[in-house]
Amino acid sequence: MSFERPTLSALRVQSRADIASRLAGTDPALRRAMARVLADAAAALAHHQYGYLDWIARQVIPATAEGVYLDRWCRLVGIQRKPATAAGGLAVATGSNGTPIPAGVTLTRSDGVVYAVTAATSIASGTAALSLLAQGPGIAGNLDAGAALTFATAIPGVTGTATVDADGLTGGGPAESDSALRERLIARLSSPPAGGAAHDYVAWTLEMPGVTRAWCLPLRRGLGTVDVAFVMDDRDDIFPDAGDITPVQAHIDARRPVTANCLVFAPSAAPINVTITGLDPDTAAVRGAIQAELAAQIQRDAVPGGTIRRSRLIEAVSRAAGETWHTMTVPSGDVTQAAGALAILGTVTFP
Repeated sequence: MSFERPTLSALRVQSRADIASRLAGTDPALRRAMARVLADAAAALAHHQYGYLDWIARQVIPATAEGVYLDRWCRLVGIQRKPATAAGGLAVATGSNGTPIPAGVTLTRSDGVVYAVTAATSIASGTAALSLLAQGPGIAGNLDAGAALTFATAIPGVTGTATVDADGLTGGGPAESDSALRERLIARLSSPPAGGAAHDYVAWTLEMPGVTRAWCLPLRRGLGTVDVAFVMDDRDDIFPDAGDITPVQAHIDARRPVTANCLVFAPSAAPINVTITGLDPDTAAVRGAIQAELAAQIQRDAVPGGTIRRSRLIEAVSRAAGETWHTMTVPSGDVTQAAGALAILGTVTFP
């Protein structure tokens, strides 16, 4: 039989009754009686202790542990929380040909975020591509293309600012959340390592910083092959580039069975456009809620080369806060993605 934690109101009633039974002549029922004040104070302390015990009870179960206690459970099975990642990319500097720009030179953003040059280069044909890495992890280091960065220390022969190139500075992400880490722990406990089973490849991929979803596609290229796809949902562009794929491939190659031919790849985007008519009430808040629900539903259901059911999309719209009625005209049926393509939400139209 489970224990039911008493409420603060129940504890107050119990505490007042205890004092009344033990101190003759007192009446804790009186609003301004000292006995009532003492009884309620004791009840509040007891309620705090019950809350602490309730919190402790959650830490002794892997499925509900949090913070450092979740980290301790994970360490027992060889899982570590993925750290925050720093943004990186290229910026273009201009200046006199032949002027060297050494590694370690720093550039600052208008709000004070600092980036360092990771590889020495020099001006050629009037420009130089600077490989930059944010000096602090997290999404704050991400930066759009065209942004200006200022050299912290002037370099003779080099213009004082550099411009972020067309790909932007990307890859900055937060440390793994408790919920994401807990999901990996539960998956590890429910599906222990099996020497190269499909779930092993998924687990290995999810160990890498920034990876949030992964899929194993056995025999996709024939006998002996194992393909792995993944995305990085904490970034504006969730689909990995070559710089993201290379470390994941190396990580899996160091763990896979020696006979397995494994290929890690980025799925291609398959946007699903949605058209909704007759929305009631048709407000900006309801429209925003619908888009959020559709994006979350597609994210839960999408697999490379899979099918998104129209009924699930209708269900997602119906869950949106404030929505009472709608008609979905597009898509008119289930949507199946091509091999290697992953569904994402496209344009939501409210004609």
